[in-house]
Amino acid sequence: MSDAAQPVFDPPATRPNARRDLSASAIAAGLVAVLVSFGGTAVLMVQAGHAAGLDAARIGSWIGSLSLALGLGGAAYSLRTGLPIVMAWSTPGAALLVTALAGVPFPEAIGAFVLAAALTLACGLFGWIDPILRRIPGEVAAAMLAGVLLNFGMGVFTNIGKQPALVLAMCAAYLACRRWAPRYAVLVVMAVAVAMAAGLGLIRAEQLDWRLTEFVWTTPAFSMQAAISLGVPLFVVAMASQNLPGLAILQAAGYRPPASRLVAATGLLGLLAAPFGAHSVTLGAISAAICTGPEAHAEPAKRYIAAATYGVSYFLLSIVAGAVAVCFQALPAALLAALAGLALLGTIMGGMAAAMANPQRREAALITLLATASGFSFWGIGSAFWGLVAGLLAHTLFEYTRKPAA
Repeated sequence: MSDAAQPVFDPPATRPNARRDLSASAIAAGLVAVLVSFGGTAVLMVQAGHAAGLDAARIGSWIGSLSLALGLGGAAYSLRTGLPIVMAWSTPGAALLVTALAGVPFPEAIGAFVLAAALTLACGLFGWIDPILRRIPGEVAAAMLAGVLLNFGMGVFTNIGKQPALVLAMCAAYLACRRWAPRYAVLVVMAVAVAMAAGLGLIRAEQLDWRLTEFVWTTPAFSMQAAISLGVPLFVVAMASQNLPGLAILQAAGYRPPASRLVAATGLLGLLAAPFGAHSVTLGAISAAICTGPEAHAEPAKRYIAAATYGVSYFLLSIVAGAVAVCFQALPAALLAALAGLALLGTIMGGMAAAMANPQRREAALITLLATASGFSFWGIGSAFWGLVAGLLAHTLFEYTRKPAA
């Protein structure tokens, strides 16, 4: 996307110096991304596991294998290249499995997971991703980013009515830090949030239950029914709702990642982790926005530390993944929602500014933003993909109608 509105950041010629680039703000951004991404999706996966009749060991293996794969993959890639590469599990995929997994023998479900990962790997190896990404205008990508995150920003205010003391204290801490210590705003807000929640008795300590993850191997079994009902939908949802938006978010932030190579890496990691229960390793979208935003670091070249922190944290979480999934339910939902919204304010502002910077592309960007922020889904694919489609159609039409008049 050569016409991206953000300044383009190319990875350094030599391996970056993580010790020199370490910063508290980047570490805080990485930890917030973990809180936001793990808190909601892990609960969905526990629900899907219960619907499929899985025991605690297999559910823990499922969450643990995903955490291990995306944690190691993202941290290694970020530290080696200096790009903030965030890998994630497919939240839409987990939501799909809550209903689709019921009644499917688990070995056949594993076979479907293997198929979805193999299709992703093939897309990356054959280089089908880079040509698609190069055709996305910078303004449309930035609008999609803003649309994806808009509801998170509004979540700060919608949650005031649910936990006014907690959320208002977080807002006050954020405003004070933005005025006097902007680099540490998210870190301070996170500390204030946990302290306030504990003081108000909102942390359900009785749910804390620590136990080590047991990685359970399941030999894949392949069936046409599972392939059609699980494998292909998982592949489509992961590519449309996670990988393409995740790559667009990186480009909107000014980075030029090797798109096909990255997608191939997620497919390979998914292939290795699938026999232990992993349904899909993808590129992060919301978590990537947190790690690539200005709150992580003022210098884009040093934001990879946030992605590396995210990856290392997931690696550590994989050791006690099943227990941590339960523990996240002990935190008040308003805390997680407000923390995500405050951490993303700078990124939302940057995305909207970049989307509306070019008057000729402003209308296509607005269509993208509105369609993405609407939250609608069709064919099981979320609004981030359809917002991108709507914006590209509008952009193509407007550019086509302008050229004859020139």
